[in-house]
Amino acid sequence: MFKNVIVFLITFTFFATGLYAQASGKSGGKAAAPSTVGTPAALAKSVVDAHGGSKLAEMRSLVVKGSVNLSVFGQSTPAAFSMAISGEKYSFEINNPFQPLKQVHDGTNTFSSIQGFSLPPITSLGFPLLPRAGVDGYVVSELPEDKRKRKGFRITTPEGFFTDFFINDKTGRIRSYESSYDVMGRIVTTSVEIDDFQTVDGVIVPSRYSQRFDLGNMTAYAAFRAREILINSTIEDSVFAVEK
Repeated sequence: MFKNVIVFLITFTFFATGLYAQASGKSGGKAAAPSTVGTPAALAKSVVDAHGGSKLAEMRSLVVKGSVNLSVFGQSTPAAFSMAISGEKYSFEINNPFQPLKQVHDGTNTFSSIQGFSLPPITSLGFPLLPRAGVDGYVVSELPEDKRKRKGFRITTPEGFFTDFFINDKTGRIRSYESSYDVMGRIVTTSVEIDDFQTVDGVIVPSRYSQRFDLGNMTAYAAFRAREILINSTIEDSVFAVEK
């Protein structure tokens, strides 16, 4: 039972990761009309600019490798992860002592190494949403009333996933974000605090951050550290091949 809980939580840890994972090879839709200064849309645009502007928005591919340490029930579990994204395609793997996980999406089909378990697209929540602010179908709005004491905005996807972003006044960058989502009938609420960034080819990427997960009757904590970040590198199609 404990093993299953660890696998479940590590899986969500990777899925909700604060690492940038948009890497879209196309425009993603028609840009919204210019926004008025002071609106949530204008704030979102300023944050995109603070993270690299057009270089962030036009990034074609991303590869990230690193380590994550998960703490739940007072027990710490180390793991390693790798992620590759190109346009709508993605592949990620988690290697841990309990249950390795691999999920691949080839642009149409999705494969998961754990039978009967599949995560939503990794670009649907968290930092990956930021460059889609201003694209048709991605709604930028005010924070909910109970969070408006903090400076920030919400982005909601066409599928209904949302993330609340909070801004560092000194740098204009994301300092934290929160999301809630339903997977397999379980509501997961997660919050991320970004501790450090790395600039790679003009894009400012979170490289070290901590994350909390509330799953109703339990809470888990994760500490992430990116060891390697590659932007706009060539990724072979075989990386996204779905196993039959």
